[in-house]
Amino acid sequence: MARSFKSVFSFFSESWAELKKVRWPNRKELTNYTLIVIGTILFVGIYFWVLDIGISAVIEAII
Repeated sequence: MARSFKSVFSFFSESWAELKKVRWPNRKELTNYTLIVIGTILFVGIYFWVLDIGISAVIEAII
């Protein structure tokens, strides 16, 4: 049982050491990345919405 606690503590200490190596984005980069993600989501959402309307129109024309 002591061995499992040792491995858990080892895991967390190694994870913490890796997190210290991460280069976190600054505010400007984070804002830019957020805007890119939101823009991409909007673009893909509108694309599938138009595609859905087109497919629905074709199916309605067939029926």
